[in-house]
Amino acid sequence: MSEQQILLLACALLTAGTLFYVFNLPQAIWHSPEKTRLSYLRERRDVVYENLRDLNFEYKAGKVPDSDYGSMKSSLEEEAAALLAEIERLESSSRSVSHAE
Repeated sequence: MSEQQILLLACALLTAGTLFYVFNLPQAIWHSPEKTRLSYLRERRDVVYENLRDLNFEYKAGKVPDSDYGSMKSSLEEEAAALLAEIERLESSSRSVSHAE
């Protein structure tokens, strides 16, 4: 074998190994738990609460003007209220379904 053939073989093996590594994903990734609407809403609620805490902190630190603080806070509170109402609706409907069985 010539030096050029050895180099070509090495490149081909490196390419094949790289492609195998990149595209051979573990089965755990393919079969992750399915996200329900309720779990999504709970995650979103936690994000909104965190955003409210951050907004309050930044306001107290003087980084957010009064006018912006009021509108941002009311917007986040409205979103939180809507999320809580939908979470409660979904939880109550799932409880009524489980009691009916």
